[in-house]
Formats: sequence, C-alpha cells, structure tokens
Amino acid sequence: MIELRSPQEIEQMKAAGEFVSRTLAALKERAAVGVNLLELNALAHDLIRERGATSCYLDYAPSFGSGPFGHVLCTSVNDAVLHGLPHDYRLRDGDLLTVDFAVAVDGWVADAAISFVVGTPRPEDLELIEITERALAAGIAAAVVGNKTGDISYAIGRVAKDAGLKVNVEFGGHGVGKTMHGEPFVANDGRPGRGFPLRPGLVIAIEPWFMRGTDKLTMDQDGWTLRSANGSRTAHSEHTVAVTADGPLVLTRPRD
Repeated sequence: MIELRSPQEIEQMKAAGEFVSRTLAALKERAAVGVNLLELNALAHDLIRERGATSCYLDYAPSFGSGPFGHVLCTSVNDAVLHGLPHDYRLRDGDLLTVDFAVAVDGWVADAAISFVVGTPRPEDLELIEITERALAAGIAAAVVGNKTGDISYAIGRVAKDAGLKVNVEFGGHGVGKTMHGEPFVANDGRPGRGFPLRPGLVIAIEPWFMRGTDKLTMDQDGWTLRSANGSRTAHSEHTVAVTADGPLVLTRPRD
C-alpha cells in the first residue's frame, strides 16, 4: 500500500534524514587505507546507539537475501554495488567504496548511500560516481507533483544511457516511511508518463546505481553482496526525498 505523509509527518522525518546524512559523513571521514569494514560497521553501531535510533538492517530478511542481514550498514567495495555485507577486509589504496545506511528515528525511516574512493582515485571511478550523482539529481528534479514514477525512472536512465551505461532495473528506489522498503518501486530506467502519480506527501528513496559494461549481477556466497557480472567497478548514490507542493525536499541532504 502506498501511503502519503502529512506536512507534519514529513517535518518529523527530517530528524532521521539529518542523522543518516551526518553518519554517512562520519563514515566517509573514517574510511581510509587500512581501515577494516567491520570498524566502519562498529562506528555506525555506536552512533546509532548514542542517538537512540534503530537500525533498519539488523533484522532485515527479505526474500532476495540470506537473512537476517546482521549488520547496521552495507559496505560494497569495487565490483560490489548493492547489499555489501561488512566483513574482515581492510581498505586498500584506490578502493571504490559504497556505504548504504538506513535507520529509524522516533519511528520514521531515512535511507541514503554514497560512493567514494579511498586513497588515490582512478579517473574512471570518479567519473562513474559523478554519473550516479548526476542521475540522482535528475531523478530528484523529476520528483514533482504532476509527474509519475516513470518520469523519475526515465530521468535517471537517460543520464546513464547518455554516458554509455547499461541499466539494471531489478533493484531501485522505493517508498520510505515507517519501514525501509515500501511501495512504490522506482526503477532506474523507465518510460515517462507511466507509473504512480506523484502527490504531495509521497516519500521515496531515489537510488541510481550503475556498472560499466553490463547490467547483470552476481551474488556472493554470503547471500547478500551483489556484484557486477563482469567484475567492473560500480557506484551508487541515494537520497530520501519527499514530494511536496513546493517541489522535492531532500531529507538526507547534508546540512551545515
């Protein structure tokens, strides 16, 4: 069921969005050559506990994963793009790391992801990250009253295709509210004018993720981590966005 939030409820959701944004910034600052992925997970766990928030991942057990997830954030390295299970791995110079983080604060959920390079970057990795960020900005710009979810999907897919990338539509954006994943599904490619009408109060996570040279995924033996089928690098950018009468409101945007 698709639920619309009142202006008062969207105001309440800002606390979760701000916390997710601050936590991702802290994780990016901590991530460095030699840092273990489990250290990043421990830092996020500590911040959640200090804030009195609730992880959306610890007991998460959807049909596509081998649950429960058991950690408080996703850490996807290099050719891993989604649902990266934190494990005993120390970051190396040039690693492309995606951190995906979702929590509930006072019962309201926010979800966001960032990709960045640890240490010395490859130009092609920075370019791929920038493409996901441009696609995210295009998707957000299309999240206006009167459009439909297909308009968001089309805006994202157009950026990817213009950059010569293929698009996987198995996993994408989703409704956000009292739970992390709800309706509607927002694919990363689609046809304009199709899908659910965007109305004030709709809150969704918009999350373009791309791989070079393929749109196929493989899953690790851990039952969670999804990788590019051809071993290419990947990137993923995500924000939680409220559709309002005044335009899209990004709840997880970094604030000064």
